[in-house]
This record gives sequence, C-alpha cells and structure tokens, in this order.
Amino acid sequence: MRRFAVIGLGRFGSKLAIALSMSGAEVIAIDKNREVIDLIRDQVGHAVRLDSTDEEALRAQGVHNVDVAIIGMGQKGFEDAILTVVTLRQMGVQQVYARAESLVAGQVFSKVGATEVIYPELESAQRWAYKLIAPQIGEKIDFAPGYSLARIEAPESFDGKTVMDLQLRQRYNVNLVLIKRSDETRAKKTEKGPIIAVPMPGTVVYQGDILMVAGSDADLARLPQE
Repeated sequence: MRRFAVIGLGRFGSKLAIALSMSGAEVIAIDKNREVIDLIRDQVGHAVRLDSTDEEALRAQGVHNVDVAIIGMGQKGFEDAILTVVTLRQMGVQQVYARAESLVAGQVFSKVGATEVIYPELESAQRWAYKLIAPQIGEKIDFAPGYSLARIEAPESFDGKTVMDLQLRQRYNVNLVLIKRSDETRAKKTEKGPIIAVPMPGTVVYQGDILMVAGSDADLARLPQE
C-alpha cells in the first residue's frame, strides 16, 4: 500500500486526501487548523495538527517514510509551502508535489526541490488522486463513469511473456486492446510494423511496449508498476 502525506487541507487538499483514502491508500492529513483536522479526521487514516515546517514534528508522525508528499497550501501559505518543500526534501522524501496558483509560483517550487507542480485550476483533485494511486497509467479516455481506455508502458515484469502468460483479464479484469512496439523492440526483433491491432494469445509483450487496455478505473489502478 502506498503512503501519502497531504499537507494543507483547504478545498483542494481535503478533496485529495479523501479521494486517496477512498482509493485504499494510507494517508496522513496535516494542517495547522484544528477545526479542519476535526472535520476530516473520520475520512482519512490519520489526521494531525502540526506546523509542516517543523522537521521534528513531521518525523514524529512518520512523514519521512511516505512515498509521496503533496503540499496543498494556498497563496496565503506560500512561504510556509516553500519551507515545507525544502524540509521534506532534506528529510529524504523522494516525491514532493506542490500546489501552485500561478506559473511563477510553480517555477519557485521547482527550483527549491518540488518534483512536480500541481495547478488546481487546470486539473481536479480526483484526477490527481488517480494519477498518484496509479502512476503507471498514462493517458486515459473516460468512456463511461468509472471506466476508461488507458495507455500504459509494459513494465519489466511483462518482458518476454505472451498475452496468455500475462492473463490480464483473469488477474486484473482488464482487456488488452492494442500493442504498440517501442522503437528499441522493433530494432531488435526486426518486426515490420509498430502496431499489433489484434493481440493474440501467443503474442509476446516486451518491456517498453505501449499497451492500450480497457477496464474500470479501480481495476486499471491494480496493474503492476514494475
């Protein structure tokens, strides 16, 4: 189970923390405001009131062990957000996402160590929750509520296995629609075309191939990352 820390529980941060929790992730929700913490406490795994620029306080809550930290503070907390990014990176958190309300703010976050910047005016909290839960999923097209056609890159665990070996439908309840060979694979295997429009049970999948798969968003999120 992936672990997340959501710091700053305004409208965006609260929705993101709840969406991540509903997706089955372990979430530590953090804010300075006690009332905000009380409101969200029953909807996430752990909610705590603390100063996110205090490294000792963050470590005491296990924030240094999370897979991803998302800073959702608004413009009023911009300075604290910058210090929080720096503190988290010093603590060894590998993925630190920062919410920015402008391109300039986003550039500042990137310069101080944020691995990715979130612009909430452009992307919803729900979409970011899915992206964080299932980073192996690239572009996806929603064709019905909760169901999508998604693009994934075949991970190392798929390399050299046939469609029958992978058993995507049986194991994950998703359907393989199409395979696009990577340039590297085509060069090594001297295949004629890049697209396999009708993958057969004996078709071999190689690491780096692009797979188009269809299924529910919950089942797509279960596909392996490695």
